[in-house]
Amino acid sequence: MKAVAIRRGSDEPELIEKPRPEPKHGEALVRTLRVGVDGTDHEVLSGSHGGFPEGEDHMVMGHEAVGVVEDPNGTGLDEGQYVVPTVRRKPNGETNEYFRRNEPDMAPDGEYFERGIVGEHGYMSEYFTSPADFLIPIEEEIAPYGIFVEPLSNTEKALEHARATRSAFDWYPESAAVLGNGPLGLLTLWQLTQEFDRAYCLGRRDRPDLTLEFIDEVGATYIDSRETPVDEIPDEYEGMDFIYEATGYAPHAFETVEALAPNGVGALLGIPSSWDFEIDGGSLHNDIVLHNKCLFGSVNAGIRHFAEGAAVVEAMPDDLLDHLVTTVTDPENVEPAFEDGDDQIKAIVEFESP
Repeated sequence: MKAVAIRRGSDEPELIEKPRPEPKHGEALVRTLRVGVDGTDHEVLSGSHGGFPEGEDHMVMGHEAVGVVEDPNGTGLDEGQYVVPTVRRKPNGETNEYFRRNEPDMAPDGEYFERGIVGEHGYMSEYFTSPADFLIPIEEEIAPYGIFVEPLSNTEKALEHARATRSAFDWYPESAAVLGNGPLGLLTLWQLTQEFDRAYCLGRRDRPDLTLEFIDEVGATYIDSRETPVDEIPDEYEGMDFIYEATGYAPHAFETVEALAPNGVGALLGIPSSWDFEIDGGSLHNDIVLHNKCLFGSVNAGIRHFAEGAAVVEAMPDDLLDHLVTTVTDPENVEPAFEDGDDQIKAIVEFESP
């Protein structure tokens, strides 16, 4: 079968041939339809994130996928059922407390593998196998957009945890901001427009621009960080009840505290590289304490968050989802899917039309 992989010592995706996998007991064989490309895939290519399966000279890429069940193999799934796979798996097949509790998303680094990222092959191949417990059934109508379920699962988890941090008192948030206008940021922005009175999105783009058009289309306000840095947002706009950081720009983690309104909460999802810089730790500490602010980190998502992400995709207008898709290509011509420019929002490698 055809697969798109990264080889050791390379930083370019490559089309290779692999044997079609055979499902083990408890696994289903899935025929791949589409696989999305995101920032993590670029980090895997550059070698700044992730790691190869042990003993392998390559890793099949891709962790945002949608497929159709080819062989249920006694799992209880139906042949022809559309599914989205989750990402995390038991390290070396050995369970631990996080998987036993069905909370693999809460496992610390080193206590899991992630398909297409670290330790295990991904989904960018004609077929893949997966335990049925890690396959989320979706409706046929949203199959063309199934690659958005995985990123939105991260948003659903972050929102759940944000609410949990404020559950000790009556919290009535009205304003929210997304830091970052990549595909995850824009998907999240739409979700925030459904739950908050006012939504903002921070970026560094000039008009005309596809991402700024999306921000306008969903009724949010664009904040140009070149004109208004994160810590000055309350002066130019308003303090934010909720901030979703999706840039991986390390200073934003601390500037977020200053941008929050009293009782506000910030979710950090970006993964920065090592970076030394100065902050006023005393003022930061005072701000958090005296204004009851909260800052937390979130990565990956649980099974229920994937199901909730699928519900968001189902609710989101098709024209907005189409707006995000800027490249659809096949595995034989995969290079355009990994181009990273201002005219690229979401690229998709399509093995078979949904």
